Amino acid sequence: MSIFDSFNINSSGMTAQRFRMDIISENIANANTTRTADGSPYVRKVVRFEEKGTQTPFSRILNERLDHYSGRGVKVTTVQDDTWTQMNIVYDPSHPDSDENGYVTYPNVNTVTEMTNLIDASRSYEANATAFNASKAMATRGLELGQS
Repeated sequence: MSIFDSFNINSSGMTAQRFRMDIISENIANANTTRTADGSPYVRKVVRFEEKGTQTPFSRILNERLDHYSGRGVKVTTVQDDTWTQMNIVYDPSHPDSDENGYVTYPNVNTVTEMTNLIDASRSYEANATAFNASKAMATRGLELGQS
C-alpha cells in the first residue's frame, strides 16, 4: 500500500463522517417538524456506509491476493428513512396539526441519540484527520531524507 492510498482512505473517511454530521444536523433541526411538504411529519434519516472497491467475499480476496487489499476507504451508500423507530405521539389539542382526538405526531428524532451520534461522527472525523496528518508527516519526512 502506497502513502497515497492512506491519504485516499483517510480523506474518504473524513468526507463520509462530514456527510453523516450534516444528516444528523438536519435531524436535530427538524426534531419538532410536524408537517413537511407532503403533509406528514419529518422522519429521521440514517446514513449507511460501505467499503469502497469491489464487493467480493473475503475468502476470495484472500485467496486471490494475499498481499493486496481491495477496499480503498469508505463511501456513503444510502440515506434511509428511519422506519423502525416509532413516531412520538403527544396529546396537544391546541396544536394546528393535532388529529380529531387531540394527538400530534412528532418526528421520531431523539435529540440525545442524535447528539451521541454527532459526537461519534466528530470523533471519527478527528481520528481520520489525525491519521491523515501522520501520513503526511511521514511523507514529508521521507522527502526530507531523500534530499540529504
